Amino acid sequence: MALYVQKFGGTSVGSIDRIQNVARRVAKTREQGHDVIVVVSAMSGETDRLLGLGRNLSGRPAEREMDVLVASGEQVSAALTCIALNEMGVKAISLLGHQARIETDNVFTKARITRVDDQRVRKALADGCVVVVAGFQGMDSEGNITTLGRGGSDTSAVAIAAATRADVCEIYTDVEGVFTADPNVCPSARKVDRICYEEMLELAALGAKVLQIRSVELAMKYAVPIHVRSTFSDAEGTMVTGEDEALESVVVAGVTSDKKAAKVTVRNVPDQPGVCAGIFEPLAEANVTVDMIIQNVATDGTTDLTFTVSRDDLTRMRDIADDLVKRIGASDVTIDDDVVKVSIVGLGMRSHAGVAAKMFRLLADEGINIEAISTSEIKTSCLIRAKYAELAVRVLHDGFGLGLAR
Repeated sequence: MALYVQKFGGTSVGSIDRIQNVARRVAKTREQGHDVIVVVSAMSGETDRLLGLGRNLSGRPAEREMDVLVASGEQVSAALTCIALNEMGVKAISLLGHQARIETDNVFTKARITRVDDQRVRKALADGCVVVVAGFQGMDSEGNITTLGRGGSDTSAVAIAAATRADVCEIYTDVEGVFTADPNVCPSARKVDRICYEEMLELAALGAKVLQIRSVELAMKYAVPIHVRSTFSDAEGTMVTGEDEALESVVVAGVTSDKKAAKVTVRNVPDQPGVCAGIFEPLAEANVTVDMIIQNVATDGTTDLTFTVSRDDLTRMRDIADDLVKRIGASDVTIDDDVVKVSIVGLGMRSHAGVAAKMFRLLADEGINIEAISTSEIKTSCLIRAKYAELAVRVLHDGFGLGLAR
């Protein structure tokens, strides 16, 4: 007997028929003699609907109340899934985030899990139940409902799998696994059978929508094997695991684009010690995540500093901008959201020279100008105009031969 954690996304539970399909899948796993913990997202479109309700009442609704509001979507899905399972003769119980003891910090709308007390989940399993947990939500030290950010149900599932030492965490979605690029953008994209945590972490951070970045971080930390697969097919998906020699031989494993990036430029910054800290400390305090950072060569004692943030953080960024200018003595702050970040990722980039140069050449040959660059051992990212996003992905995907069978 094994312990399975099975997470089903919004499209998987998007209607009563689809919830019944999920219940049949879970029942089949249970019939095979395995224990099952199910984690569900809100029904497709429900989170956006709930967010819209709150924003209709206020331009800047209190984040605590928005967490209370949007968490209700997962509560509905969990209850309906249990009702469907019980109707099929499968004993099931639903638990909300606080009932499953998913403890978080108090950063509303994008809280981080600090601890999972699996005692109640294990008791329900011992009683012969399938345990259906409402994903995306947790509870802070004061008992407030918190949510984990978009895609947070993935993180809920991996955290529960780690806490209960599950044999595998299956992430069911509307695609058959992890692809070398978005198949909707790149027709030659192909599904990969296996990918390592590091590559998946970079792809998730750089715009791939298959897994939330925090879920991959947790899986890597606690060595939780993840199987990404389709709710609507019995085909094997993609295993996300540790490194091995076969994976390291692939120079570029995938191409992705992040359409939620925005470029921020602080102009005429005094070129002196402590100024950079004076810029980025307030951003950190406001939970604004910064990615690419570029500082120009100083002229006449000042310089320009450019960095990227998520468009989700632009409201916070604008709140800080005016105070930032006054405090550090800069001339102004400009924000450009007509950009996209295109990236290539692969373990093999560690040991192969010229990969970045080839990427730059492929983009240049299509007349695509690069506005900023960032690199790590296993990825290279370029900031370009948004209108070139899909063209850049296709050019890089084909240029590195990712559509070829391996």
